[in-house]
Amino acid sequence: MSKTTRFFEGMKGKKVAFIGTGVSHNELIRLFLSKGIDVTVLDRKPLEDYDKELLSSLDGAKFITGQGYLDSLADFDVVYRTPGMYYNNPKLLEAREKGVVITSEMESFFELCPCRIFAVTGSNGKTTTTTLISEFLKAEGYTVWLGGNIGNALLPRIESISEDDYAVVELSSFQLISMRQSPDVAVVTNISPNHLDVHKDMDEYVAAKCNILDHQSAFSKAVINADDPGSMQLRSRVRGALNLVSLKEKPAVGGYLDKNGILCYRDGRKSVKIMSASDLRIPGSHNIENVLMAISAVWGDVSADSIVKTAKKFSGVEHRIEFVRELDGVKYYNDSEATTPTSTAVCLKSFGKRIILIAGGYDKMIPFEPLAKPINDYAKILILIGATAPKIEKAVTEDVSYDPENVKILHAGSMKEAVKLARENSVSGDVVAMSPACASFDMYPNCLVRGRDFKDLVKALK
Repeated sequence: MSKTTRFFEGMKGKKVAFIGTGVSHNELIRLFLSKGIDVTVLDRKPLEDYDKELLSSLDGAKFITGQGYLDSLADFDVVYRTPGMYYNNPKLLEAREKGVVITSEMESFFELCPCRIFAVTGSNGKTTTTTLISEFLKAEGYTVWLGGNIGNALLPRIESISEDDYAVVELSSFQLISMRQSPDVAVVTNISPNHLDVHKDMDEYVAAKCNILDHQSAFSKAVINADDPGSMQLRSRVRGALNLVSLKEKPAVGGYLDKNGILCYRDGRKSVKIMSASDLRIPGSHNIENVLMAISAVWGDVSADSIVKTAKKFSGVEHRIEFVRELDGVKYYNDSEATTPTSTAVCLKSFGKRIILIAGGYDKMIPFEPLAKPINDYAKILILIGATAPKIEKAVTEDVSYDPENVKILHAGSMKEAVKLARENSVSGDVVAMSPACASFDMYPNCLVRGRDFKDLVKALK
């Protein structure tokens, strides 16, 4: 009997609850129901607000909904939380003290996965890096399972995954905070303040990230950004093979950019020249970093030829400085996944000139002062939207680098109005980037919906 079979057999005698529905949990609920497991869905959303087709697909599940949806956690043996449900929520803490198993889709996947796992975390750049790793491995001919924060839920596919496959996952701090297993290959792109509206403090946020490294073995690999002070703080926690990535120096082991703009990899003895940075389709030095992180992760599993062919074709991922269209000589970019000041600063520096920036959104309690100078240096027009508009304006105008002659600040009540203002104030040769530096929850259910709305509005311009 396989480990996965034993897992599902063991669940048959238990009462299992899932907090919330959504893409990952819906598939998982259906899988558990198909195995004859007692399943209850716990959700703040009232049952009458559920889509009838969705309810039909979850036939057999019980539901506890409304304001008191977490009041009966002690009645269950196992509870699966979504990443959006904070692990240290008082209700979950109380349930754990009463012996309830609190887990997640990704925790169970790590326990059961039969193949090697590559995992990426970081405050910025993790989706691009994760996608590149997946594409490099696929180019080499491997079967790759992409999941975590991107792709599909992987636990529902666990019975289809073989030992010779590869799993590639993007992990957020919300997923990592409760994990006590680490991947075979761990990548930390960078660490800067994020999600401080949920995490107790910055120390808890960093501690969550550490779980990607802390449970590795001596035969594991870790890839760390040597140019990022936050990531380098985790260097001492690496137990296996350490790869450092740098655009400034040549590491003993890892990827780097040489003085001629060539992406290279050093294995401890010799350096291999891989390709010119000018051959990459994705703009910005941050993307050179992302490519080097991915190269370092797969080196030894993927040939240089496969890496070069893939990197030359790779045009980026949706909502990451994604080119939308050019109209009347003005180029529009969607960077909706830029939900931190650090990631928006990266976007601002990617075009080599002053741009028109649309920013603002839900307040994650991250300070905007570090974004003030990049805006003052790289924005010609700042169009502010959302709940954080006053905070961003205050940070920009109070910074010593602020000059009202260089940065024009406008306000918009909606994304539609922001796009209209960008169109009215742009001239041929300009770049317009929607790079919010904030989450989307004040105006949209998530940043993907926000990005698609922006793209639809831009495409509708005449």
